[in-house]
Amino acid sequence: MKNTELKKLNEEFIQKTKKQNPSYFDELKKGQSPEYFLLSCSDSRVSPSIITQMPLGQLFIHRNIANQVVEEDESFSASLYFALQHLRVKQLIVKGHTGCGGVKAAWEDNEEPELQKWLAHIRKGLPEKKAGENPGLDELAKINVLKQVEKLLAHPIYKKYGRETEVTGFVFHVESGELEQVYPES
Repeated sequence: MKNTELKKLNEEFIQKTKKQNPSYFDELKKGQSPEYFLLSCSDSRVSPSIITQMPLGQLFIHRNIANQVVEEDESFSASLYFALQHLRVKQLIVKGHTGCGGVKAAWEDNEEPELQKWLAHIRKGLPEKKAGENPGLDELAKINVLKQVEKLLAHPIYKKYGRETEVTGFVFHVESGELEQVYPES
């Protein structure tokens, strides 16, 4: 897609939005008050705003490969702090997905040097490989989400500023579009 195509699509978005609500952008410029902080994978197929049909301003989103909660990740920690302290979000969501390339790369021992530091974080959340046991990638995606929820609940910023904020975990099924809640179990 060329930049001219992106610009054209943006113009269409503006016109469609203004037609539905002429003051939409005036309202957006007043600030944000999202209800949700959402940690999602960077995968281009799992855009949180699109799959939930949430309008601009409702989701404060942090994305990285395989939706990892990494305490040493300054960007994640700053986003979490800002969401809790300044935006006063009501819910924290960890959203993984089936067919996650990051989970697959970690599980299948990808050896690309540029990925190793990040894959090490992902591997910490996956089960140990045992002879005769071979969980599928979709099961590993669910395990990954549950581990990231656990890490979020133990994160110093959550413990200090977010203890009253609800935490949920979801797996987005790329093959069907379904959003499955995996934490807390419903």
